[in-house]
Amino acid sequence: MGEKVLESHFQITGMTCAACSARIEKGLKKMDGVEEANVNLALEKATVKFDATTMSPIDIQNKIKALGYDVVTEKSELDITGMTCAACSARIEKGLNKMDGVIHANVNLALEKANIEYNPSVISPIEIMQRVEKLGYGATIKTEENDQETSDYRLKEIKKQQVKFIFSLILSLPLLWAMAGHFRFTSFLYVPDVFMNPWFQLVLATPVQIVIGRQFYVGAYKALRNKSANMDVLVALGTSAAYFYSLYLSIQSIGSHAHMVDLYFETSAVLITLILLGKLFEAKAKGRSSEAIKKLMGLQAKTATVIRADQEMEIPLEEVMTGDTILVKPGEKIPVDGEILDGQSALDESMITGESVPVDKTIGDIVIGSTVNKNGFLKMKATKVGKETALAQIIKVVEEAQGSKAPIQRLADLISGIFVPIVVSIAMLTFLIWYFLVAPGDFAEALEKLIAVLVIACPCALGLATPTSIMAGSGRAAEYGVLFKGGEHLEMTHRVDTVILDKTGTITNGTPVLTDVISDQAEADFLSLVGSAERQSEHPLAQAIVEGIKDKQIPLHTPSAFEAIPGYGVKACVDGREVLIGTRRLMMKYTIEINHILPDMLQLEKQGKTAMLVAIDGVYAGIVAVADTIKDTSSQAIQRLKELGLDVIMMTGDNEQTAQAIAKLAGVEHVIAEVLPEGKADEVKKLQHQGKKVAMVGDGINDAPALAVADIGMAIGTGTDVAMEAADITLIRGDLNSIADAIFMSKKTIRNIRQNLFWAFGYNTIGIPIAAFGFLAPWLAGAAMAFSSVSVVLNALRLQRVKL
Repeated sequence: MGEKVLESHFQITGMTCAACSARIEKGLKKMDGVEEANVNLALEKATVKFDATTMSPIDIQNKIKALGYDVVTEKSELDITGMTCAACSARIEKGLNKMDGVIHANVNLALEKANIEYNPSVISPIEIMQRVEKLGYGATIKTEENDQETSDYRLKEIKKQQVKFIFSLILSLPLLWAMAGHFRFTSFLYVPDVFMNPWFQLVLATPVQIVIGRQFYVGAYKALRNKSANMDVLVALGTSAAYFYSLYLSIQSIGSHAHMVDLYFETSAVLITLILLGKLFEAKAKGRSSEAIKKLMGLQAKTATVIRADQEMEIPLEEVMTGDTILVKPGEKIPVDGEILDGQSALDESMITGESVPVDKTIGDIVIGSTVNKNGFLKMKATKVGKETALAQIIKVVEEAQGSKAPIQRLADLISGIFVPIVVSIAMLTFLIWYFLVAPGDFAEALEKLIAVLVIACPCALGLATPTSIMAGSGRAAEYGVLFKGGEHLEMTHRVDTVILDKTGTITNGTPVLTDVISDQAEADFLSLVGSAERQSEHPLAQAIVEGIKDKQIPLHTPSAFEAIPGYGVKACVDGREVLIGTRRLMMKYTIEINHILPDMLQLEKQGKTAMLVAIDGVYAGIVAVADTIKDTSSQAIQRLKELGLDVIMMTGDNEQTAQAIAKLAGVEHVIAEVLPEGKADEVKKLQHQGKKVAMVGDGINDAPALAVADIGMAIGTGTDVAMEAADITLIRGDLNSIADAIFMSKKTIRNIRQNLFWAFGYNTIGIPIAAFGFLAPWLAGAAMAFSSVSVVLNALRLQRVKL
């Protein structure tokens, strides 16, 4: 059997630092059948590519659990109809278990129910239901009304951490108060006598250490059991040393009436409280970093009005099927992608394309889900639903980009994997030096320095430095219609120094329009004859002429005779008059004198226009010119690219004269003309051989080979055809300013990542020696450690405010 590679996503709980994500990634990669594994600490998600012929998602889930972590899954119950025997239930069960994202399915024939455990990041209950229906049975989802917040595992975790923190804070405050009274500069503080009692301190510190701190012990045990070490190991070691040494001193004091002042109960309790506070801030900040996805999902309609069995009914969006007839009232959102069957309206497509001007739509036009119907009543047919819609594809690209790793993260991952054992070694060395050399025999002093080193060196900030920036940067770019396919493309884009622009559909609008009319006759009469003659032609240029004349509100007539002459033009009879429209050769064929107008025709052609001669009743009557016009924003965008220091090149299959004319209008100095589609990739390679980092910008279809070869391929899309597969970046708006936006966002994001890595590395490089030399109390080390993680995340979140 051949290899069948699938990709699955797993939402993971229990990771605390970069060492955790590195360990899971390493463990998954060792599994037979796993081709690629990527674990993102900030998203708490694993993306795994595996051979489906040798393993299943449940094997991966079990491996993650064996490594000491958990996978978020959900369960649904379906009511099944149409089963008649055990073969039916077995068939459904087998079909469901084969679905990507389904971890386990069990079908009960007697109860006519199916219980499914599935990965909500990969598959939805509606897709499972549709699979049952495809197998030939009926299925309805049995759901319970749950509050959205309680169903969100991340919100649950935040609430749980809040309760722990408050409980820990209440117990730790008296200990902190007692500790504050130790210092000379705070000697004026009143400290109740009972606060200095070792047994009172033990009563307060024990619940914090054993109950609230249990999560650190569990995490450390799981890590050590799997021959690894993470943040939990450092915290468990540091706080346990302080707690159990204080417990030992308290037991020693039995029989003595003196109050102890040199205990470290407050150190362990305050450390745990500060770490919990840092984790709480971090979790909330991480939740904010995925705001772009929430905004995109918020664009979707919640329900749709469909016609089924001649009945209008309002159903949840998830239940809309391909082929459904949908009614959309003025002011409502278009529920899914589709085609208009009846009605006309203006649609606000700004949330998808970024274009603020509403677009007129009528019968036969394509509409995009989540856009707003402004003023007309529409009847439409659903053509793409669920994961196939344009918005769903955009969300998928953003999610994949946020979950991917940039090459710059490899260094951080490498260091994180060996960091904790090195820190433990440094801490032990610090203890020995203080105990035997600096303060001989002073166990308490040496222990304090050991605890400070263990706590200050937590690698959380290192693990969060890159992924949080990528999440925030790619999410912000998506809000402006720039979709990065992955973190590696987000990183590479800032290195681009050369941009190649395809002409048609990229610099220009891609559709010819009527631009010039030259005639001695009355324009309305002249154009009425020309438009009537061309209206039966299927040639794109003829259609451009007809549309341009219609826009002028000039009436057209049906010709009594029409003949298309390939390579020459057309001949028609309109209202009893013979009309010829076409090339010089057509005029020469019918011996029509045109020498006097040839200079004007040549001038139009130098401007990149296609000029057509017109003769009426055997006499020259005028010229109509058609051109693929430059987009309004192209010149400004090209100027922006030049200001960024980029070399801009236009590449086209057009002849040199036309290409130079368009390039001049657009402000492009370098032109590569008369290039066949298959030759575009070769032109990109030539530039790369000169040491250039090349971005190719095209429509993503004709330019696919060049897009694939370029260092960065950018596809100009319109929301319905975003050319996801052909390019590294999709520019949803048909505006070249998005190229500069993409490069600018890449530069901002990489700068932000470098800042994060600098502070994360610098924090540990400076913090560990300071702690080892005895200049940092353990509780201050804990506060600094918590602050480092939060500061990295908050710095990354600045990207969400970038203006493009």
